[in-house]
Amino acid sequence: MSKIEKTDDFHLTIAEIKKKDYPQLKALMDRVYVNLGGAWSKNTIHTLIDAFPEGQIALFDHDQLIGIVLSMRVDYAKFSNPHTYDDLIGQKEIIRDNPEGDAIYGLDALIDPEYRGYRLGRRLYDARKELCRQLNFRAILAGGRIPNYHNHQDLSPGEYIDAVESREIHDPALSFQLSNGFIVKRILTAYLPDDKQSKGFATLLEWSNIYYEPKDYKPNTRKSEVRIGGIQWQMREVESPEELLQQVEFFVDVMADYNSDFACLPEFFNAPLMGLCESTDQNIAIRFLADYTEWFKNEISHLAVSYNVNVITGSMPLLDEDDTLYNVSYLCRRDGTVDEQRKIHITPHERSAWVIEGGDEVKVFDTDAGRIGILVCYDVEFPELARLLALDDMDILFVPFWTDTKNGYLRVRHCAQARAIENECYVMICGSVGNLPQVESLDIQYAQSSIFSPSDFAFPHDAIMAETTPNTEMIFFSDVNLDKLTHVRHEGSVHNLIDRRDDLFSLKWKRKSKIPASKLSDEERRENSGSVLIGDPLQNRAQKP
Repeated sequence: MSKIEKTDDFHLTIAEIKKKDYPQLKALMDRVYVNLGGAWSKNTIHTLIDAFPEGQIALFDHDQLIGIVLSMRVDYAKFSNPHTYDDLIGQKEIIRDNPEGDAIYGLDALIDPEYRGYRLGRRLYDARKELCRQLNFRAILAGGRIPNYHNHQDLSPGEYIDAVESREIHDPALSFQLSNGFIVKRILTAYLPDDKQSKGFATLLEWSNIYYEPKDYKPNTRKSEVRIGGIQWQMREVESPEELLQQVEFFVDVMADYNSDFACLPEFFNAPLMGLCESTDQNIAIRFLADYTEWFKNEISHLAVSYNVNVITGSMPLLDEDDTLYNVSYLCRRDGTVDEQRKIHITPHERSAWVIEGGDEVKVFDTDAGRIGILVCYDVEFPELARLLALDDMDILFVPFWTDTKNGYLRVRHCAQARAIENECYVMICGSVGNLPQVESLDIQYAQSSIFSPSDFAFPHDAIMAETTPNTEMIFFSDVNLDKLTHVRHEGSVHNLIDRRDDLFSLKWKRKSKIPASKLSDEERRENSGSVLIGDPLQNRAQKP
């Protein structure tokens, strides 16, 4: 079958397999195992679900079942030694699950052929590894087929496995297992005699749980270690949007190689395309750039799925249906879903040169690696926004920015570090470097991207987790521990969030603006935003709360 080419409508979820899913599961197994007898019986699957529901994991695209891993519990001492498939499954396909077992045994793993090529199998394996950690199993064991072995009968099973391990030969099953951290413990003979492709041989594979503790262990179901990565982006002249997208894919690929949970781009990362506009009028050029925003959003969403990285797209100009221009950042999750955060506070330059309007909503986004917020550049200089997000349990704040001078950069940096300290969260700032002489008003850049932490004993002494070399294209990473945020908020040296004097002051979000601020009267703007207006008499400003 052909591979799915478009991921625009992907919505990937991982969940336990339910009995009602059997018709889809049967159809999938029949399609994949056409040469191995097809699907397991309904009774076998239902028995497996009843015995060990957590171990039966499915991957869905919307409501369509596209991948599964099936597991059972076994005694490690017995099944880390030679055994056969019949030791696992008795007559009439009865699964011999051991409720007292200390290891997970991987019975099956498969992905719909149409969805192959997006590294989706790795997600299912990662889910089973996480289950192994949470339930404190010693290891994951599996009897692995070697389906290409029949093409290399001049080699012994041991020689064939050595060749696959050294990547001289590719085996679709064993190569995948090795790439997912499994090691070959031994060769199993007569494991599955009917497996003609493997000649009855199999590998005994093991993935060890390094966190396994035999006694008095309480599983932790919350992901705590998260790797966040950013791209200090070099602005350079390009000939086409496809060329610029290639640069994005290169960096997302690198982020995936380093197993990053997040990849962040800077504000207006695709601004070099403005150099392709025939007009030198800035207002026309920024709208020319906005024509590519939907395309970039969809393509980066595709990359997020394919490379298994949550991508914060920096920001791009978005022309709304009412012909209003916004500065918007997209969160492209690796499950295929997309959210957006519009820049709230617009700089004088954005407003005068590009006629950009501010958004009217901030929110915290749930991801598979914590709750995050996004504030675009100037927004981080307004502490109220980050505080609202912190009050909604934000863990990590991403701040894509663009600054042309060092003093502009330092405003962003110092304010971002203050947000990390006062809100007891992690903050990443990610900017661009280089020159764009062919683009009016974006000709120079200054940046030193960084990751900040709260300031307490559990964190670096200067509250800086990572930072880049100034004005140099590079990537940067930091592993952040979300459990440390819980600790510092409740048991740190100070408790900024807990100690707020709610009896004296409070912070709340007012009603949304229904039309852009520039189209409101002064009275309407005052009522809606409560902000000080340019041009207010000084005595009136002094009287504002």
